[in-house]
Amino acid sequence: MHLELTYDDLDWHVLWRNARAKKSWTAKGPADWDKKATSFAKRNSDSSFVNLVMERIPFSANTTILDAGSGPGTLSLPLAPLVKSVTSLDYSKGMLAALNDRAQQQGSTNITTVLGSWEDDWKKLNIKKHDICIASRSLSIANLQAALTKLNDHANDAVFVVDRISPTPFDNGAFTALGRPFRSGPDYIYTINTLYSMDIHPNVDIMSLEKTVSFSSMDTALESYRWMFKDLTGEEERKLEEYIQNNSTRGDNGEITVTRSYPSRWALIWWKTSS
Repeated sequence: MHLELTYDDLDWHVLWRNARAKKSWTAKGPADWDKKATSFAKRNSDSSFVNLVMERIPFSANTTILDAGSGPGTLSLPLAPLVKSVTSLDYSKGMLAALNDRAQQQGSTNITTVLGSWEDDWKKLNIKKHDICIASRSLSIANLQAALTKLNDHANDAVFVVDRISPTPFDNGAFTALGRPFRSGPDYIYTINTLYSMDIHPNVDIMSLEKTVSFSSMDTALESYRWMFKDLTGEEERKLEEYIQNNSTRGDNGEITVTRSYPSRWALIWWKTSS
């Protein structure tokens, strides 16, 4: 029977849901991100990732931006001085608080923060159409197609999605060191195929970052790596610290630089809207 299947027989929503069910990591909720807001904001403020994304988005001084899943403003903050306005939507109060604090520090008055999620009714949140909609690393959700439809419906000109390429953002070597299986869950290829099933044919640009990642201290590195796992045992904590030590170098200032098996890679998926 399966030999008669064609691409048109595939249900990408079901495949997405199945892959999420088998992933070896646990999706985080608002409370988790609230706790991580400050450290996350610091680590991403000077990331080369930001420049790679921004140089590919065709904004101008008159552009309005919707940043869905904005986090602490990783893209909202550097975009704000260069565009007309930015609406930053996120379901984490802590992330939006960090964003507002940093916006005040840099003197940006054209950012509007909205507390809300992909599942919320965006009309009730008063989310209007914007010239460009962005969803950067924020599509770890139950219903991908519904989220992509919302982005498409709220963009006058174009939508830009940044999605992970497995194993990014995880270090699968750490899973091996702990004796845990690594199952990535759905990555960018599911997003591309879901868009195709919606009769949207996007452009795709692969962005590669470095294989190394730096932390201010071993404690900071451990905190970041713990984020990849759920319910670590004491023995696993020991193995995790040992793995980081064996795959890192320490600078004179105490900074820890970990070398991973694979570089961090992201797919920038974008398309023009018909509106």
